[in-house]
Amino acid sequence: MIVCVDVDYREAGVVTACVGFDAWTDAASAHELVMRSSEPAAAYAPGRFFERELPYIRAALDRFARPIDLVVIDGYVWLAPGQRGLGAHLHAAIERPVIGVAKTAYLSADSIEVVRGASARPLYITAEGLDPRLAAEHVKTMHGPFRIPTHLKRADGLARGNVT
Repeated sequence: MIVCVDVDYREAGVVTACVGFDAWTDAASAHELVMRSSEPAAAYAPGRFFERELPYIRAALDRFARPIDLVVIDGYVWLAPGQRGLGAHLHAAIERPVIGVAKTAYLSADSIEVVRGASARPLYITAEGLDPRLAAEHVKTMHGPFRIPTHLKRADGLARGNVT
């Protein structure tokens, strides 16, 4: 199963959402999970963003009902050559491939630009555990006519409480 994951921070805690699907072109999710934590996230520290999200993502993936083949995150796997981002830390923790899909360019990151739908603005793809070019092709083929693939958008909406 492929799982998109997103995390939302609130004053009263953290919400983590996972949306699982079987094939890149699937329109419907096969499994969804939303976890709420009353613990506040770690304070933001430049270059250590993974400390905020990693514990919550790992806890949610541990509770996921089906075996996970690959995880897609909203963010970067690598921040620069040799500098691990959230995705690289997640890959080391779960020993599964991780694809990072970022909406904004990070100048030192070695990312692949993917343009989807009618958008002129690219997504920035990084990966660990699979060839980044293959990761970019997978993101291109993900369901949805817009810049942000359907399941990534759903994970974001579930984490923010914007969808039911």
